[in-house]
Amino acid sequence: MNREPDNKGSPLLSEAQRLAWLRLIRSENVGPATFRELINHFGSAEAALAQLPALSRRGGKQAIRVCPLHDAMEEYEAMQRMGARLVALGEPGYPPHLRHIDGPPPLLSVTGANALSQPRAVAVVGARNASLAGRKMAHLMAEDLSRRGYVIVSGLARGIDAAAHGASLKGGTVAVMAGGVDILYPPEHDRLLADILANGGNAVSEMPFGWKPRGRDFPRRNRLISGISLSVIVIEAAKGSGSLHTARFALEQNRDIFAVPGSPLDPRSEGANNLIRQGAALVTCADDVEEALAGRIEPDLPFDLDVQEPETSGGGLPSEPSDNLRERLIMALGPTPVGIDELVRHTGESARLIQILLLELELAGRLERHAGQRVSLVY
Repeated sequence: MNREPDNKGSPLLSEAQRLAWLRLIRSENVGPATFRELINHFGSAEAALAQLPALSRRGGKQAIRVCPLHDAMEEYEAMQRMGARLVALGEPGYPPHLRHIDGPPPLLSVTGANALSQPRAVAVVGARNASLAGRKMAHLMAEDLSRRGYVIVSGLARGIDAAAHGASLKGGTVAVMAGGVDILYPPEHDRLLADILANGGNAVSEMPFGWKPRGRDFPRRNRLISGISLSVIVIEAAKGSGSLHTARFALEQNRDIFAVPGSPLDPRSEGANNLIRQGAALVTCADDVEEALAGRIEPDLPFDLDVQEPETSGGGLPSEPSDNLRERLIMALGPTPVGIDELVRHTGESARLIQILLLELELAGRLERHAGQRVSLVY
């Protein structure tokens, strides 16, 4: 499926393609980066699904769970009954900045209108146990930015997130969920979520419909918050706060990071103050943010990692790499992440063969992917 760089005018997936994409991303050991490599190697999700068992066996795992069509149809129909929809990478409704991160989610579950498609998006995040002053700052910052045409993105959490969402309802705000788009957390934000959707905002998640969020799911949510946005504003974040994880993802994604300074006597300000010392821009009002962004509607130097699925595609399993190459690659890998380009140079083989071997190992549960196109071996 050919795509325009700005997503405008891009064709929608057919229903059969959408179900195949859903099956592929819900299959065992298939994450966003693996999904992209599978599509690029085999030409379509349907072709990739047929090859998962063989790839997994070659990587050392005899049985891999491939998501059944019935399960995908059940999830798809449950979403439709709720009024949610699946938006695929490259389709017009996909967040324009999110497609430029390393390993963008191939599918998003979305409820609400079209705030997600706006390029002028800014994240406002911070402490759950925020002070009254912190909540007021989040409200003022989000309200003013919203009035100037920015969509406010946050995580629907207590404290700063809730204040930012509530202040930007009229301009459209995006709530990024850690669980399924139908699972509200925290549950007391049911009215806030209803107001977000009623005012043209969105709720969005990459997790399966009906998924209850676990602790490990919140970093994935934070990665989406920063990925959807041009920049991230941190207001009150204690040392080790999840908001600092969002800032770290923003740095990896080459987003602007802003922080509101706070009292050195308040531990809730330690994280934001540290960000400023490390180079984040100090901001105290919407003017500061707008001046720093200088009218930009695209992040600088974005990744460009769209998957490509032609209307007609074939593609069988590539020639099996030799056992000698497989052994050399495994010997070169270890618990320390190494760049895929380095592996190609070390082995002297084609990037395509190395990528196939990495797919085998990942589908067998023996490989972990890291930011910056790096991988490590799982023991």
